[in-house]
Amino acid sequence: MAKEELLELEGVVTDILPDARFRVALDNDHQIVAYTAGKMKKHRIRTLVGDRVTVEMTPYDLEKGRIVFRHKDERAPATRSQARKNFRRR
Repeated sequence: MAKEELLELEGVVTDILPDARFRVALDNDHQIVAYTAGKMKKHRIRTLVGDRVTVEMTPYDLEKGRIVFRHKDERAPATRSQARKNFRRR
């Protein structure tokens, strides 16, 4: 494995910690602490408890990682305009 290679794993956010960090339960039953990548902060992508995420980790420290992608699911609307579209006033 080259020095620059990163491990990409998937998991579920289980807890929100201070300083924009998250506790993530990986699919292989490990718990890690991860932070949000810069592109996700730039585009204001919110991460909540229960979200499925992709995490990049270095092989040197398997306790920390960086959240690089939040997978979409059908339970939450993607944007605020979609949420308002379903709203009906009486």
